[in-house]
Amino acid sequence: MKTTPFTRYHVENGARMAEFAGYHMPIEFTGINDEHAAVRERAGVFDVSHMGEIWVKGPRAAEFLQYVTTNDIRALRDGKVQYSCLPNGRGGIVDDILIYRIDAGTFLLVVNASNVGKDWSHLVAQGEKFEMRPGRELYDASDEIAQLAVQGPLAMRIVQRLCPERVENLEYYTFVKTEVAGIGNAILSATGYTGAGGCEIYVAAKDAPRLWDALWRAGAEYGLQNIGLGARDTLRLEMGFCLYGNDIDDTTSPVEAGLGWITKPVDGNDFIDRPLFEVQKKEGTERRLVGFELTERGIPRHGYALAAPDGRTIGAVTSGTMSPTLKKGIGMGYVQSAFAAPGTDIDVVIRNKPVRARVVKMPFLKRREAE
Repeated sequence: MKTTPFTRYHVENGARMAEFAGYHMPIEFTGINDEHAAVRERAGVFDVSHMGEIWVKGPRAAEFLQYVTTNDIRALRDGKVQYSCLPNGRGGIVDDILIYRIDAGTFLLVVNASNVGKDWSHLVAQGEKFEMRPGRELYDASDEIAQLAVQGPLAMRIVQRLCPERVENLEYYTFVKTEVAGIGNAILSATGYTGAGGCEIYVAAKDAPRLWDALWRAGAEYGLQNIGLGARDTLRLEMGFCLYGNDIDDTTSPVEAGLGWITKPVDGNDFIDRPLFEVQKKEGTERRLVGFELTERGIPRHGYALAAPDGRTIGAVTSGTMSPTLKKGIGMGYVQSAFAAPGTDIDVVIRNKPVRARVVKMPFLKRREAE
């Protein structure tokens, strides 16, 4: 099992550890609800060093990315981040990713931890026709980079204390290359997976201890807390963010997953699976990913059946929890398109009993900016 540069700190701080995506990761420290509240109300720090980072460089980098991703890479400028996905050529998703544009010929892809190997193989295979060679134009830097996500309404106040330039009002989905905690050439970005405001900090793995110590010194007076993967999941679900392996995978299309907004069949964007996704955007799909709230007591869980009020099975839950903020069961799942409209009553089958729920528009909570 792999470790991150911060693993020993988690163990020292009493985290409940478990395997996740091949890594020894903290699941919780003081409890999921407590950690969830800390991020919504103050600030928390997540170790996300298990995420993958792949560099794409060279004169054909943008052309290559335009082909292998569904979004329009031409919308990016230096210092901007784009959410996108890698279509697999069979109507499914290899992975959902972030694309950082450093300059016209240099991009950083941030990919899901469980998919690093798969993504790398896919990019290398597709790169042959663009002369994108592994170890040169394509480079997997995942083991060389440490990443912390500092999230919450007070997060940027804390991080600002580590930076010589103004970063506190960093625009959503932008980044800067800057000095953080005296570490040069760090990347500071504002993408977030919690909807609570904050940033991600990328540094060389060797500089991880220095970043960790400085961050906790800066965050002490703001009540900074360690946050595990358990609260990360409840936080992202309240925002309606997809989790690869649950809500999207190699069998789901971005259109049926509600990601049509990152699927752009526009002139000059002839990406993998474009013809299929273009038809789906025009004609619709047989099923759609929806958000729902329980109107009766219960907690939806991954794999539970979703049913029509007459008892017919119409889909399944992909993610579900008891929302620590809303104090009610919420979830996401695929349903037949006839049941996808907000306001539609459906049932979640919990222990063979139908529990009433209602389809709602996501996110369940509004995204909050840093204070």
